[in-house]
Amino acid sequence: MNFVKYQALGNDYLVYAGDAPFALTATQIGRICDRHHGIGSDGILVANHTDAAFGLRILNPDGSEAEKSGNGLRIFSRYLWDCGLVAGQPFDIVTAGGTVTSQVFDDGRTVEVSMGNAEFACARIPVLIDAPEALDYPLEIDGVALRINPVSMGNPHCVVFVEQTSRELACRLGPLLENHPLFPRRTNVQFVQWLSRDALRVEIWERGAGYTLSSGTSSCAAASVARRLGLCDERIDLHLAGGLLNIRVEDDFKVTMRGAVQRVAGIDLDPEAFADLG
Repeated sequence: MNFVKYQALGNDYLVYAGDAPFALTATQIGRICDRHHGIGSDGILVANHTDAAFGLRILNPDGSEAEKSGNGLRIFSRYLWDCGLVAGQPFDIVTAGGTVTSQVFDDGRTVEVSMGNAEFACARIPVLIDAPEALDYPLEIDGVALRINPVSMGNPHCVVFVEQTSRELACRLGPLLENHPLFPRRTNVQFVQWLSRDALRVEIWERGAGYTLSSGTSSCAAASVARRLGLCDERIDLHLAGGLLNIRVEDDFKVTMRGAVQRVAGIDLDPEAFADLG
């Protein structure tokens, strides 16, 4: 099986580049993504083209399917550019979380994606809170009193502002929030530290993947909540563990993301990688 590996601010994905239909079990997907027994990645991207646009499936390391991934979309855009399927003009990509518009710059090294609109309605996220929206909602987790901000970027997010964010905090409380009963489809979690009107520091726990150095949709979610709460202006720099991501949140909460992408390697997976899986 052929894959091409890319990384976007430390968030790495494998793009399936084979000719045969992609048909692997959750266990096999987990093996491929495993950093010790497989190739290692934060997920697998599979083209699912339609007559109207480029289609994309986003598979998490646990075999579940994500509706949308900002870094995954930038990586897939770069892959399409590498294959000569797109040039410098904007093009659409269809995901389970909606259609986005992407554009490649700097000989493929930078990609901008119009991610659609942030949605705060509880029913749209979804989050099981009996209210139209649930911004600054009080919730105690593991003895810690938090104020959560559920939001959707086509996939569910839980934004939590804290005085000081850290990887340790994300790894401790992230999985508890990801699997909290309030979120019937689980949720991505962002622990956000306010720096200024145009800058946030964010640590991320990603649904189905765990702690990650960066996430595009998580960054868009954090920036959107910051703007909605009046903490930030339209253009916001997101300082992530993996690097800097530029986000623009317009007055109607249409969100645009711009950041780096790097090709890492072309990889031919040997079938022996699955030999002990039964």
